[in-house]
Amino acid sequence: MRGLRAIAAALKPLASIIAALAMLLAAPAQAIVGGAAPSAEGVGRAVVTIVGSRGNFCSGALIAPELVLTVAHCVQPGSTYKIVEYGADKQPQLRDVTTVAVHPGFVMQAMLAHRATADVALLRLEAAPQGKSAAPLGVPQLPLMPGNRFTIAGIGVTIRGEGSSGGVIRAAGLVATGKPGTLQIRLVDPSTEGTRDGLGACTGDSGGPVFEDQPAGPAIIGVISWSTGPNGSAGCGGLTGVTPLTLYRDWILQTAKQWGIAL
Repeated sequence: MRGLRAIAAALKPLASIIAALAMLLAAPAQAIVGGAAPSAEGVGRAVVTIVGSRGNFCSGALIAPELVLTVAHCVQPGSTYKIVEYGADKQPQLRDVTTVAVHPGFVMQAMLAHRATADVALLRLEAAPQGKSAAPLGVPQLPLMPGNRFTIAGIGVTIRGEGSSGGVIRAAGLVATGKPGTLQIRLVDPSTEGTRDGLGACTGDSGGPVFEDQPAGPAIIGVISWSTGPNGSAGCGGLTGVTPLTLYRDWILQTAKQWGIAL
């Protein structure tokens, strides 16, 4: 924790960011509710931690050396955002986000009601984070059917309301349920089908990448937007709501191009 105190001393104006980071580091035991397996390699190499000056923390995915994909509701105007990077000494350092772009079609009220909206955002970084690898973008393969398999990844908590249970990158395999489409995909743990506590996204996993195995390998086809408890109750461990990139991939490519970043 010595490194964390040093960061706090150097960045006093970012006290809320430090508080969020300290909460994640207090006891980083699990992430993704249900205790999914750690995933520092493979798809986990693209996952980054985003902390904000209002004390929030979210997940994101590196899609180019200096470009992070996340959700719009995590990076609203009026806050400062940083990326957490771990050096060779395993101590956390905060890296600057130079530019934030939120999709103009995003509607917060729709997301809060678990309705489809353009819950997509991009962060341009000052420098590429160490020890990370960018993941390719894709769109869900058609036809989208119940039972199609996807992998979610993030740094969120296992126990709702306990921030100290987050901070480790974990991944979980889930399946589509309901009527998946180009506007929204709802995922469940295949062993529980959303009727009792199972694997799923929770606080801090918002913005995490959703992967699908495609012919060229795993590709990011969406981002984690929301979650519910079993049977649609409040909480985690039931449904995981995904915003697919089908309608928003062009916006991502165009925004990256405007920033001089090739995808």
